[in-house]
Amino acid sequence: MERVNLYNTEHYIDPTVYAAMIKIEKERRFKPVVYICSPFAGDTATNVERARRYSRFAVTKGVIPIAPHLLFPQFMDDDQPEEREDALFMGIVLLSKCRELWVFGNKRSPGMVKEIERAEQKNMKIRYFNDLCEEVGAYDKRI
Repeated sequence: MERVNLYNTEHYIDPTVYAAMIKIEKERRFKPVVYICSPFAGDTATNVERARRYSRFAVTKGVIPIAPHLLFPQFMDDDQPEEREDALFMGIVLLSKCRELWVFGNKRSPGMVKEIERAEQKNMKIRYFNDLCEEVGAYDKRI
C-alpha cells in the first residue's frame, strides 16, 4: 500500500490534501466488529458449519465477525452446566465490545435470546438473517 505524502507532485507541502487522504486511509482500514449469534447446542456439527458460513458471510460484508460458539467449545465443555454458564457470560462480555449483533437462522436457543436481550438493553444495532444469509425483518421472541 502506498503511503500518503505530505507533499504534492510539485514538492510543495499540501496539508489539506494530506489530511483528507489520511482520513480516507483510516476509513478504508476500519472494519467494525460484529457478534455472530446463531444456535450451537443440539446438532453441534451442523451448527458449527453454519456458524462458520455466517462468519465468512460477515467477512465478505467488510466486518470482523466474533463467534464465541466457535471459539469457546475448543477449550470448554458445553455439557458441563457451570462451564456453559461461564461461556455464555464471556460471550456477553465480548458482545459489549461489538458494534452490532447479527442474528442468523429461524430458531432461537435460550443462549441466543439472552444475547439478543442484552444487545437490546445496550441499544445495539441488531440485524436478522435467515439460514441463507438473507437479511429479514425482526422476529417474534415467542418463536
